[in-house]
Amino acid sequence: MRWSPRWPRVRRAGTDRLGLFRQPNEFSCGPYALKHALTVLGVIADPVELTRLAKVSWQSGTDEVRLARAARAHDCTLHLVRSTDADLGRRALVRTLRDGYPVLVCVDDWEHWITVVHHSKGRFVALDSNREPVVIVLDWAALHERWIFRDHELDGSPVSVYDMFPVRPRARRKMRARFEVARAHKLRRPENRDLALCWDQYLEDLLEICRPRSPHHVEPITLGELVRRHRDILVNRVSYWHGAIERDEVRRVLRNFRFVADTYAMVVPAGHQRHALADLAILLTLWTAGKTPPGPLYAPLERPKKKRRHGTKKKT
Repeated sequence: MRWSPRWPRVRRAGTDRLGLFRQPNEFSCGPYALKHALTVLGVIADPVELTRLAKVSWQSGTDEVRLARAARAHDCTLHLVRSTDADLGRRALVRTLRDGYPVLVCVDDWEHWITVVHHSKGRFVALDSNREPVVIVLDWAALHERWIFRDHELDGSPVSVYDMFPVRPRARRKMRARFEVARAHKLRRPENRDLALCWDQYLEDLLEICRPRSPHHVEPITLGELVRRHRDILVNRVSYWHGAIERDEVRRVLRNFRFVADTYAMVVPAGHQRHALADLAILLTLWTAGKTPPGPLYAPLERPKKKRRHGTKKKT
C-alpha cells in the first residue's frame, strides 16, 4: 500500500515562533491567544501572520473584530457570547469547553486576552501568553476575578459583564487537544519547558505519522503502544550509530512524541505501522544530528600533500 497521508499538510511557520510561547510585547496578546486556540484545534498558525491579519499595533491593541478576521483566514469563526450573570457565564463556558472548543476570554478589565482550553472538577486550564510558563491552572474564584468587567450604564449603575469568544472551525474537525489538569501540571514543570516551546513542531510531524482516532479505523494502535513495542531497538540503534548521544535523551524525545499524540488522541492505522516506525527513526536521526553533528560519512580521506623543502628544485 502506498503511503499517502490523508490529513492535509499545513504550512510551516517560522521555527522561532512555534510552540506555546510567551508574547514578545505587551500588545500582541490577542494574536497569541488566537494562535494557542488554533493549536488546540490542530491548526498550526504563525502569530506574526495573525498579527498582520488582525492589524495589531501598539496604539490600538487587538479587539474581537480584528481577531475574527484573522480566525476566518484559518477557516474558523469567532463569535461573542455575553452574559451578565456569573453563574450563567460559567455554565456557558463549561458547556463550550465540553464540546471541545477553545474559548478566548478578555481579562483584567479588558486589557489582556487568554485562551481557556479545559475544565474539570471546578478547575480551568488556560493558556496565558503573558505568563511563564504559558500553561496555567485556575479555580473558578481566580478566573472570575480576572474575567469580570464592571460596566456602567447611563444612569451610573454598575453592570457585571462576562464576555467570551469560542473559536469554532467551519469544517468538521475530528482532532482537538485535551489539556487535562494533569497534563497542564506536567507541561508546567521546568524539565518539560522544551516540549512546550516545540509543541507545534511535534504536532506538525505527528500529523504526517498518525491520524485522529476514528471509528472507521480497523485495529488502530496508539503511538505510545507502538513506541513501547519498538522503543529498545529505536533507542539502541540511534545511540549506536551516532555514538555521542545519550540513550536517556532519545527516550525523552520519544516520550514527548507520545505526550503530544495522546493529547490529541492520535493513532496509527494498522497498515501504516512500518511507515510510522521509519518516520520516527528518521526524525530521531535528524534530531541527534542537529543536537550533536557527526562527522562526514563515506567521504574519502584526502592524503596530505607533501610539503616541498625550502630551497629545493623540482626534478625535471
